Amino acid sequence: MPLYEYRCEHCGQEFEELILGEEKVVCPSCGTEAVLRLISRPASPRVSSNAPLPMVCEAGDLPPCGPGCCRLPQV
Repeated sequence: MPLYEYRCEHCGQEFEELILGEEKVVCPSCGTEAVLRLISRPASPRVSSNAPLPMVCEAGDLPPCGPGCCRLPQV
């Protein structure tokens, strides 16, 4: 169920809408269907500044965890 951002072409109101299938999108402010879907900015990861990122490989059956990972083939 994608959540999209829209801007009303009639009143300029910006809003988010959860879209299921081929539902019509209407502006919650003025009720028109003349809305423009906006390009959303990707969400930033929620990382606590106090918690360090994991740098230790603990499970051998998982995919590589990034540069310097012990599960990567050693060259």
